[in-house]
Amino acid sequence: MPSSFFTRIYRWALTLLLAFAVLGHAHAGVLVIGHANLAKLDEATLQKVYTGKVFDVGGINVVAINASSNNPVRGRFLQSFLNQDEEKYTAYWTVRRYIGKGTPPKEFSSSAEIIQFVQNTPGAIGYIDEADAKPGLHILLKK
Repeated sequence: MPSSFFTRIYRWALTLLLAFAVLGHAHAGVLVIGHANLAKLDEATLQKVYTGKVFDVGGINVVAINASSNNPVRGRFLQSFLNQDEEKYTAYWTVRRYIGKGTPPKEFSSSAEIIQFVQNTPGAIGYIDEADAKPGLHILLKK
C-alpha cells in the first residue's frame, strides 16, 4: 500500500483523538469544593448558600465564592446546581443588593485561586472544573 494511505489514516486517527480530547474537556464535570472543616452538602443547602439564604452550615459560617462570569465553569455550575443562567443569577443579586439583602459571592479568575482560597479559608466553598482537580481537595458535591 502506498505511504499516502497510511498518512491519511494517521491524520484521521489524530483528528479523531483531538476531537475526543476537546469534547471530553468541554463536558468535564463541576466539583464543589470546601474547606476541610465543612461536612458534605446536599444540593438544596448549596443553592441556599449561593443565593445568600444560608450563612451557616453545621455550625460553621460559610463563605461562598464564584468563578468569574467569563469562566465557562461558572455557567456549568449555575446550570447544574442552581438551575439558572448567568443573566438570571446576576439579576437576582442585583435586586438583593439593591434592597439591602447582601452581596454576591466574591469572584476569582482561575481554579488555582479558588483552590488556594478554599483550602486556606475556614468555611469556604467554591467550585472548579473537574479537570483542574488535584489531590487533597475536599469535594462536597460533583456533577
